[in-house]
Amino acid sequence: MDSKHISAIQRRILLIKGSPVILDSDLAQLYGVETGALNRAVNRNQDRFPDDFAFALSPEDWENLKCQFGTSSSEHGGRRKLPRVFTEHGALMASTVLRSTEAVKMSTFIIRAFVKMREELASNREVLKRLAEIDKSLLMHDTALRDLYQKILPLLQPSPDTPKRDIGFRVEEGKGAPYRAGSKQRKKKHT
Repeated sequence: MDSKHISAIQRRILLIKGSPVILDSDLAQLYGVETGALNRAVNRNQDRFPDDFAFALSPEDWENLKCQFGTSSSEHGGRRKLPRVFTEHGALMASTVLRSTEAVKMSTFIIRAFVKMREELASNREVLKRLAEIDKSLLMHDTALRDLYQKILPLLQPSPDTPKRDIGFRVEEGKGAPYRAGSKQRKKKHT
């Protein structure tokens, strides 16, 4: 088996209640046994399967899975009992209680698929964490830019209408010294 087979196994791994698990029917198929035989072996060795290794799905979880995958109902020849799901450790333990050579061989690939999925989930968590940091940084920059814009906005507004001053020299009558044009020339004529 190669990475293509590991990817095929990985597609059968589901995320239920935050844990990667595999359905008993999928695990039995991978191990080359009947689902009933797998569940009987697990029931005979219940002490090896604590709740963090294997557990029965709740009716709500099973309904959600049936809706997602189009599994038939028990009225039409489907499952009569709620399926059991196995975590990574439970899948490995199941291979030991089955005593089948195919189960032992297949268990290593199933564990590799679980490990690969765990790595991808961890990678996704890191990406989400980094995106959250970037989002926070952008929000801080956005706030700073908004404040800066509010401070610059009054400077960009046109100034209110103020009367324009005329250019040049202007004398207003009645203020200051009277303007005397040509007074030197008048004095010369009188003398």
